[in-house]
Amino acid sequence: MPPYPTAPTVRATREGLLWEPSERWVRGRKGDLTVVDSRHPVLVWEPGVPVPLYAFPRAEVRADLLRPARNPATGTHTGSQVFYDLEAGGETVENAAWTFPAADLADHIAFEWFRRVGRGLDHWYEEEEEIFVHPRDPHKRVDAIPSSRHVVVEIDGTVVADTRRPVLLFETGLPTRYYVPREDVRLDLLEPTGHSTGCPYKGTAAYWSCRGERDVPPNIVWSYPEPLPAVGGIKGLLAFYNEEVDITVDGERLERPVTHFGSRPV
Repeated sequence: MPPYPTAPTVRATREGLLWEPSERWVRGRKGDLTVVDSRHPVLVWEPGVPVPLYAFPRAEVRADLLRPARNPATGTHTGSQVFYDLEAGGETVENAAWTFPAADLADHIAFEWFRRVGRGLDHWYEEEEEIFVHPRDPHKRVDAIPSSRHVVVEIDGTVVADTRRPVLLFETGLPTRYYVPREDVRLDLLEPTGHSTGCPYKGTAAYWSCRGERDVPPNIVWSYPEPLPAVGGIKGLLAFYNEEVDITVDGERLERPVTHFGSRPV
């Protein structure tokens, strides 16, 4: 699949933006205050950015909470020139919103997501389900499928996991991830780190690092204790970054993929 959507409903602007109307009801909040309540959002893909953002008709945004930015982040977001600070609950969030420099989207306002960049609106909902980090891409698929493949995971030559009952997670644009039951993992070789991340497709993940001196980065093992219903089969299972460990499936050693998750040359 191409890195950006090519469906007939996707439109392109002269600035290189791609956008597509969405039929989802989307709300964005700052704390308990609803700033966006839209039944006519559009998804926008910026050049070089693999995940979309939402932009909303101005009439479906609390524009009364927006002020022209004191220190506009001019040039970011595909050369946008118009930025807004958000004043809500006695707090000012700089450059929380902006308009894209495209005639097609001139009457739409986009917002930063706190869980993605550390500022902006901190709670987002599609219909009645809260979503995290960024909107879900309608052209991306995530499938969690139980398997009987024999999966062995090694870190620096030490077998850390060995299972014949993995759940394989296939996510568009990413390597297959192999989720392993805890009973089949050498938990004595791992230690929890307190690190966590959010994913709009899977939920909130907890992480582990290897104990002792090993030539691997931290946080290379993760698990979703309460995954979203669509991938409920991975609940509590552990996965390893293929980019940093050696995985053998049915006797075949897999090549380490090169992705933005890797921290060293492969």
